[in-house]
Amino acid sequence: MQATNAALPLAGLKVVELGHYIAAPFATRLLADLGAEVIKVEPPEGDPVRGWGSQVEGHAVWFSVHGRNKLSVTLDLKSAEGKAKVRQLIARADALVENFRPGQLERYGLGPADLHAVNPRLVIARVSGYGQDGPYRDKPAFGAIGEAMGGLRHLTANPGQNELPPPRCGVSISDDLAGMYAAMALVAACWQVKGDPDARGRVIDVDLVGSVFSLMEGMLPEYGLFGWVRQPQGAAIKTAAPTNTYPCADGKWLCIAGNSDLIFRRLMAAIGRPEAASDPRFANNGLRCEHVGELDGMIADWTRTLPAAEAEAILEKAEVPCSRLYDMRDCAEDPHFRARELVMEVSDPLIGQVLHPAAPFRFDGVAPREMVRWTGPAAGAHNDHVFRELLAKG
Repeated sequence: MQATNAALPLAGLKVVELGHYIAAPFATRLLADLGAEVIKVEPPEGDPVRGWGSQVEGHAVWFSVHGRNKLSVTLDLKSAEGKAKVRQLIARADALVENFRPGQLERYGLGPADLHAVNPRLVIARVSGYGQDGPYRDKPAFGAIGEAMGGLRHLTANPGQNELPPPRCGVSISDDLAGMYAAMALVAACWQVKGDPDARGRVIDVDLVGSVFSLMEGMLPEYGLFGWVRQPQGAAIKTAAPTNTYPCADGKWLCIAGNSDLIFRRLMAAIGRPEAASDPRFANNGLRCEHVGELDGMIADWTRTLPAAEAEAILEKAEVPCSRLYDMRDCAEDPHFRARELVMEVSDPLIGQVLHPAAPFRFDGVAPREMVRWTGPAAGAHNDHVFRELLAKG
């Protein structure tokens, strides 16, 4: 464990996490990457996510990232001693992040009123499936429900395909979105409280469904004004053309975004169809959207003749935005990922040498590696440090 880097923007911010699974722990991982002191309170058996995915000698590989830069303590929140220690942690904290079902902390005697009695300036970020009020407040939810009800899963289908369900995006997108929003709102509320010596703490309410729903761009006003319901578009975008993902000779896929007028002309020249650039049917983006089927056919006829990497190289030389669809091997071995330390090798005392993704933000004067101060610890690894040293200091 390394001391907090004072150059990180949230150095000195004290956060308690009463989180489990994904959303709240993701929020606090972002805060910890930014330099906040995060104390993760886990049940004696540890966060359930420690049992997810691949393991090395009983330690979840994912938790190396999920729990990084955090201090882990274990407490039984049902016990009087556990509740008393949480209140001690809260007394010295700036903020709390939690993602229990609504009402659970109140049943423990640790709801906002109880915690503000201990620390009136505490910022409390609450993440739940449906929010702290409303008719669905008490329904259980996981990330997949946020995708389904927030409108995203409807859009991931392929047009006209009804025999298979619309796929999830492959990661816990609704949990991660809610975590990002919770972290953003927490920093905003802490800024407000810090700037006003008389301010009381705020309670932040973030939910999975609303977080996904916030990404639906212009779909709500389109429905309200015109009654339009956007339907699945597959790999294309209804409002821009040509933008799609095209098959290549080696069975891989190439994503191409040629939708500005200038880029479109370069794209057509690169694929050997320069005459299409002067075709009046394709004169602007609106017209190209009307004839997108023909355009996509031209481009796919070209990509099918080449391996994806070769087609990509040709288009890159023509300055046409494009990329093969990367899998994790591609990401881990790509020279750009390595040069920017988006992928870094980290020593984890629990699982050995492991690859970590960099924090998704950069600050001048701070190397990406400096933001990974330590890897996800064992459950309760910092009990002595926190309860004997930090609490003694206040």
